[in-house]
Parts: sequence; structure tokens; C-alpha cells
Amino acid sequence: MDPMYAIALAPGLVLLAALFNGLFGRWYGGEVSGVTGAGASALAFLLVLLGLFSFGGAGADAVKITLWDWLPGMPLAFHIDQLSLLFAAVITGVGFLINVYSIGYMQGDDGGSRYFAGLNLFIAAMLVLVLADSFVLMFVGWEGVGVCSYLLIGFWYRDRLNANAARKAFIVNRIGDVGFLLAMFMT
Repeated sequence: MDPMYAIALAPGLVLLAALFNGLFGRWYGGEVSGVTGAGASALAFLLVLLGLFSFGGAGADAVKITLWDWLPGMPLAFHIDQLSLLFAAVITGVGFLINVYSIGYMQGDDGGSRYFAGLNLFIAAMLVLVLADSFVLMFVGWEGVGVCSYLLIGFWYRDRLNANAARKAFIVNRIGDVGFLLAMFMT
């Protein structure tokens, strides 16, 4: 398999970990959810590093990986170049470290699996954001990051300060949406 096409699997790996943690993590507990999330992030990081080191060099042409045709003339695709690979490496590498650190930090917390589901969904959304080939797919990643920010900031939602901070993040993200949509329609 071409390493460039393997990069398209990176968001899917962490998304699968998020789905597993969200659907089944309650029965397995936070530590298993943490190991699942960290393992998926590590595999995604390795895939991105493989692509980064096998990329053609400074003058290499970007690679477009079409996931599927969504609308006529508007396929959902990833744009792979050195900059997007570098950002993807940072996202998956730091995401892996956060997952590993959080295993110990969230130990004994009843909502650990919910936290790891949100964290891995955040990583997947960030990857979609930086790898997107179109504004539409980039907007999907942007919205995913916004939702995950709301979920992670308000994780301990029973504390009023955390709930208020999550609401503020949600409102600020909506303001950013207006700017993003205006820019999309102007191009």
C-alpha cells in the first residue's frame, strides 16, 4: 500500500477508538478506554510518520486522496503535502501523549470512557480539519473540533464553572462559524 493512502486511515483509526470508547467503554472502564485511545493515536502517528518520511521532498507535488464522491463535482478528499503531514504528525503525536498522561490522571473517575471518547473524537476532527481538500470537509472538521471542545471543557458538567466555560466555548465557536461561512461563500 502506498504510504500516502495509509494516511487516510489515520482519522479513521482514532474515530474508531472514539466510537468504541463511547459505545462500550462504560463496561470496560477508563483504563481500557485510555489504552484503546492511546493505541489508536500511536498507530495514527506511525502512519503519518511513514507518510512524512516517504514524501517526495521539498518540491514534491501534493497528493489528493478521494474518499468518495459526495456531490457531483465535489468529492470528499484529503490533500496530502508536507505541511498537512507535519500538522497531522503534531496532532497525532501530542494526542498520543495526552492519551497516555490522561490514563493516570483520569484513574478512578467514573466518566473516563466518556473523556477518552471525546479526546479521540477531537483528534479525528483535527485530522480532518488539516487534511481536508475542500472548504466543506474543512468545515466538518471545524465543527467537530468545536463540539469536542464543548464536550471536553464541560466534562465535569456538575461544576457550574465548567458548565459556564463550556457554554462560552460553544458561543465563541458559533461566532467563528459565521466568519468561516462568510469566507466560504466569498470564495
